[in-house]
Amino acid sequence: MSDPTPNPEQVTLLLEAVSAGDSKASAELLPLVYEHLRRLARSRLAGEAPGQTLQPTALVHEAYLKLVGDGDVRWNNRGHFFAAAALAMRRILVDRARARGRVKHGGGRRREDMHEADVADESGSTDLVALDDALRDLETKDRRRYDVVMLRYFAGLSIEETARALDVAPSTVKADWAVARARLFRVMAGEGDGAGA
Repeated sequence: MSDPTPNPEQVTLLLEAVSAGDSKASAELLPLVYEHLRRLARSRLAGEAPGQTLQPTALVHEAYLKLVGDGDVRWNNRGHFFAAAALAMRRILVDRARARGRVKHGGGRRREDMHEADVADESGSTDLVALDDALRDLETKDRRRYDVVMLRYFAGLSIEETARALDVAPSTVKADWAVARARLFRVMAGEGDGAGA
């Protein structure tokens, strides 16, 4: 995967300026990160059930407003920013899924077989509420592996980019990624908390 932005140095400087409260910098930042955010949005929406009315552009703008709109933003680096953007998109989609009347545990939902690869599959339909529950569980039990999932799956960063963002070795990211996906699969399949991994 190539670098997520066309000019990483300029993006880093703008992120620092936005963190310092420069509203002009947030307007300059969006065009530089827009295409990457749009790819994230398309990826997130591809996993949505048929009938989803939210478009990638709207998801990007809603997430971006959440990111820069609260006034107290701090990002350690570009990886952190894109992870925050992915998390904002995830929250928007989960909130919309819950608002559409999905019940947290069952409630008429049909259980479908899920293969371990589906957790990282960008094209399959994923139950966002169940995935959100599994991710919340992972976050409380294994924060680093949760961060790896957020950066790899939700922010779309490569193994190397994730390693840099977390300040760990690429081999650690590879191992954490494999274990986290297996754990999420087990939790979503109803096989317990996946703590055996």
